[in-house]
Amino acid sequence: MPITADYIRIADEIVAEIRAKTLKPGEKLPSITQLAAKHKVSASTVKQVYVRLEALRVIWRHQGKGVFVNDPALWMREP
Repeated sequence: MPITADYIRIADEIVAEIRAKTLKPGEKLPSITQLAAKHKVSASTVKQVYVRLEALRVIWRHQGKGVFVNDPALWMREP
């Protein structure tokens, strides 16, 4: 079984939670520190997760407010 990079695995988990409607459009995601602690990874790994998801428009950032789930209809493509 191939080993998947942590940031890809975590990004895929977030996408799966959105598809399952556990996370809903407009919902705020945990902070980088909180997500790093939850997944037992470094903050830089979580930053990679957020960069990946933001590039696909799965999430959006609001400076000073946090990171939020975007409407799947607005995603660049299926992650």
